[in-house]
Amino acid sequence: MKEFQKKLSNYEYTTKGSVAIIYAILAAIALNLFWQPGNIYASGVTGIAQILTTVLEKSLGFKPPVSLIYYSLNIPLFILAWRKINKKFTIFTFISVSLATIAIQLVPVTTLTTDPIICAIFGGAINGFAIGFALKNGISSGGLDIISISIRQATGRNVGAINTILNGMIAFTAGYLFGWKYAFYSLLSIFVTGKVTDIVFTKQQKMQVMIITNKPDTVIDEVQDRLRRGITIIHDAEGAFKHDKKTILFTVITRYEMHTLEEAMEAADPAAFVSIADNVKILGNFYDPGMD
Repeated sequence: MKEFQKKLSNYEYTTKGSVAIIYAILAAIALNLFWQPGNIYASGVTGIAQILTTVLEKSLGFKPPVSLIYYSLNIPLFILAWRKINKKFTIFTFISVSLATIAIQLVPVTTLTTDPIICAIFGGAINGFAIGFALKNGISSGGLDIISISIRQATGRNVGAINTILNGMIAFTAGYLFGWKYAFYSLLSIFVTGKVTDIVFTKQQKMQVMIITNKPDTVIDEVQDRLRRGITIIHDAEGAFKHDKKTILFTVITRYEMHTLEEAMEAADPAAFVSIADNVKILGNFYDPGMD
């Protein structure tokens, strides 16, 4: 058993390490191939780093590397993640941010196009996929993601929606300092980033499940054995066609758990009627597995 757990742990570390490398490369591509050539200000700490770089260049005539400012801004957020989220998450976030810093420095700024709309859309899509992919695998891109995750744990709001609000403030700052057209194109990129993040990071998308079954005990045992979810039971329901007695079960899962639910139902009662309502809003307690 210990040997199996050790292999599982090694597999987890290898997987997360690989995800961190993929994230770093995609983040560098979004910044150096799309955002910087199109004069688009990125979301999150990357956008703040771009703004500070531009301000320092205009005021002092010296342009420090974006990667250096990006990394410096993340340091206090590592401390927040260590205290508010968890240590394993922080360690992998530290690795992903460090790799992203190196990638941003190594990948040359290349002008594929200067069309601000193309740069905004493609940069936002690539970055949103990178962020969502990282979050889905239990690591973060650092920066405002750490703040967003902390807020999501307290309020249940979607990460993408929170990022959009926070990053909107960055875009307006860029517009005020450097011209409003940059704000509008940056907002477009931020919107795309938030939407793609929500599409990829399925753990935050909640779904209400209604199960009508003749085997409630078997279904409950199977679902709760595979998923850590509460179930509400309604006894003595009646089918209108045969007037046979049924039991109705209600639960809420995430889209990420959908395949596991399907496996549980196939094992417990393949003939059960299952209805699923997508993207429901939850008030009250809902177990969130967090970023373990």
